[in-house]
Amino acid sequence: MQKIKPTLRNFQDGSSLRISTIKFSKSILLCFVSALLSYNSAKAQLTVTGQFRERTEARGGQGTLLGNNQKGALFTSQRTRLNVGFAGYRYKVYASLQDVRVWGQDASTINRTTTDANDGLLLHEAWGEIMLNDTISSIQNLSLKIGRQEISYDDQKVLGSLDWLQQARRHDAIVLKFANKGWTADFGAAFNQRTEQSSGTGFVGLPTGYAAGTNGIQHAYKSFQYAYIGRKFFFGDMSFLFFKDDFSKFTGTPAVPTFTQGVNIRTTTGIYYNVNPTRKLNLNGSFYYQGGHDKIGQTISARLGSLTATYQLGRKFFVGPGVDYLSGTDGTTVATQNNQFDPLYGTPHKFWGTMDFFYVASPFGKQGLLNYFVKAKYLASDKLTLLLDVHGFESAAKLAGNLTPYLGTEVDLTVKYNFTKVINIEGGYSIMKATNTMASSAVKNVTTPKLTAQWAYVMLKISPNFLNTKKM
Repeated sequence: MQKIKPTLRNFQDGSSLRISTIKFSKSILLCFVSALLSYNSAKAQLTVTGQFRERTEARGGQGTLLGNNQKGALFTSQRTRLNVGFAGYRYKVYASLQDVRVWGQDASTINRTTTDANDGLLLHEAWGEIMLNDTISSIQNLSLKIGRQEISYDDQKVLGSLDWLQQARRHDAIVLKFANKGWTADFGAAFNQRTEQSSGTGFVGLPTGYAAGTNGIQHAYKSFQYAYIGRKFFFGDMSFLFFKDDFSKFTGTPAVPTFTQGVNIRTTTGIYYNVNPTRKLNLNGSFYYQGGHDKIGQTISARLGSLTATYQLGRKFFVGPGVDYLSGTDGTTVATQNNQFDPLYGTPHKFWGTMDFFYVASPFGKQGLLNYFVKAKYLASDKLTLLLDVHGFESAAKLAGNLTPYLGTEVDLTVKYNFTKVINIEGGYSIMKATNTMASSAVKNVTTPKLTAQWAYVMLKISPNFLNTKKM
């Protein structure tokens, strides 16, 4: 076939010109759509991750001392999570669904009457975040985070995610977040109700049905408001916290309360610092004051003071002493106010011994705690980490009955190994040498106790990233 040379005569009828014009227009449109897709895909991102965490524990006095007629416990618990997040233009959404159970439990996770002890399926997080950049004046890095979320700051001594506990901790809250040039400022609030009500705002802060709650062993807060301001410096960082939580008033006893209108208001105010005076020395500490009224309406005046020094010996070895003081109420006099500091919604497992004798589910009186310790960490390899903590525990206030203040000595050994970035295995062994004071009615109230307590665990964690691809 004879080739047609492109001359002006070929376009005299206009058909060939229209075809070329259409093809040219399609090419421009495809380029435009491709550019638009590329722009939007850079602005939006979908992530789907998960977590399988299985932990087997052998308890021979974890949390409290065993009596001579009691035997140790052995069980396996499991947490399974599915996390889905999406980030688009000036917004983010995130949801974390988790199931927590002990091997052998077979109760329906959909059953509304499932008891607290059965744990089960729940929504750990579900929040949306709106970026307010340029919306309010010309402020940058301003956002509003709304919904069920973890609230965690600094070393998590008073506000933390409590991730060690299988069900962890979460709050239904709204938080205004700001960050710029090393400054961080968050302002948060929560207001809880059990049901949609036609009238009144009364809140029964006791667990009902399935709760698996971590925001109040007896009485959960009705509401809270807080302000957190932090600043990063070249030598470290410092922060200020003001936290106000409110509890429904009641008549009767804490065990059998009748809730009424009004709230008991408690405030916690303090500072935190984490600084490096030298290249190898780190100082970490905090001080908080607690005032107002406690959960049962008693006047409270309490303090927390903490200081930890960590020194690096060589490239792999870190060691240092520390002390925590949490004030308590004098047990030798008739108390007119509560002097026991409550470490709010933090992560006790991280600070006051991995056996969880203090500030967890098992009560230990109102005398407070003096914890002095030495911690050591050895980075054996890129994958293997060894940790050793030695604690000495004393009562922070006088005890009734002329009891000696020393409570016991705890040694915690932890081994962590990362098979891959996704697979981690961890194990630990702890031993507590308790005194008769620890077992006394003023503290743990255990008759005929075994003064040596032991605890061991092995934990496997797999954290897959199912999807991390950019989409519309």
